[in-house]
Parts: sequence; structure tokens; C-alpha cells
Amino acid sequence: MIANDFAAKIKSGELKPGAKLPSTRQIADQYGVSMNTAYRAMSLLHDRELIIGQPGRGTYVAERPTT
Repeated sequence: MIANDFAAKIKSGELKPGAKLPSTRQIADQYGVSMNTAYRAMSLLHDRELIIGQPGRGTYVAERPTT
């Protein structure tokens, strides 16, 4: 659910490449889930190459490939 929501917002353009995503804690609070569930959702998005993590800075929407 969480991963699908973010994926849809990224694909629709609502979340643009380079946009900073909320923290895992904020996502857990927003969706009323555990930190572990929010982390797994973000991991799925990372595996799909929709987001990138920058240590110490946060998580951002990945640039779209120009193919």
C-alpha cells in the first residue's frame, strides 16, 4: 500500500525527480504503521529504482532514465 502510493505519485509526476521524501518515521506516523513496515516500503521503492538514499541527507525521488 505505502510503496504503491509513492510509486503512483512518482509515476504521475506529483513527486518529481530530486524531490525529498519524508523520513521513515514520518511515513510510519502518516500511515499508522510500524517503522519496520515503512522501512520495507521504502526498500521496495529503492529496489524498483524509484528512489535513492543519500546517507546523512535523506531519501529522494530518483532521476528518470532518459531512454
